Order: sequence, then C-alpha cells, then structure tokens
Amino acid sequence: QVQLVESGGGLVQAGGSLRLSCAASGRTDSSYTMGWFRQAPGKEREFVAAISRSLDITYYTDSVKGRFTISRDNAKNTVYLQMNSLKPEDTAVYYCAARKGTYVYGGYDYWGQGTQVSVSS
Repeated sequence: QVQLVESGGGLVQAGGSLRLSCAASGRTDSSYTMGWFRQAPGKEREFVAAISRSLDITYYTDSVKGRFTISRDNAKNTVYLQMNSLKPEDTAVYYCAARKGTYVYGGYDYWGQGTQVSVSS
C-alpha cells in the first residue's frame, strides 16, 4: 500500500508561483511512476505532469509546459510540482498519484486527498 499526502496549495495572484509537495509513505521507491492531476469546478480531472520511474523522464500537458516542473527526491519519498507564471485557469484541486506501470497519462493505483490551488486575476 502507498499513502500520498499533498501540501503546498494556496491562494496566489496571477503570475505568482507555488510549489506542491507529495509525500509518499508505504512501499515507494523509484519504481513508481508519479503524476500530478487537477480538477477544476465543473470539469473532469485532467493530467498535468508525470515523472517516469527510474529514468526520471518528465511529461507535461501542453498548457503547463514551460511553466510547471515536476521532480522527485527518492531519498525523501517526495514528488514536487513547481508552478510558475500561474494563471487563473490553473485554479483547481491538485492531486498526486502513483502507479507501478509505465503509462504516465492514466491507470494510477494510488491517489492523495488533493490540495487546492487558487489563482486570482
């Protein structure tokens, strides 16, 4: 079993930055693919970013490329999402997820409880 706890959300003005953290407990290591998803009010949950197991290859949805950076610290069992140049459309609940497989856009087995990110214009 893997438990994921997100933190770092909050309210920020457009153009600002936030860093989300996802602390993993249980049996986690670099063999897990880690992802970030978000869900805005009235919308479906969408993929934001992921980092592959072992090789740390990163993936991003087009709308966040160049602004968000996903990284992982295996020694701390923590995954980060650095979000810069935030826009009001980035407002959502952000979820951390983990899976053993290699497909990064879905099929995640474990999810955190989510952290709210609100960006004011």
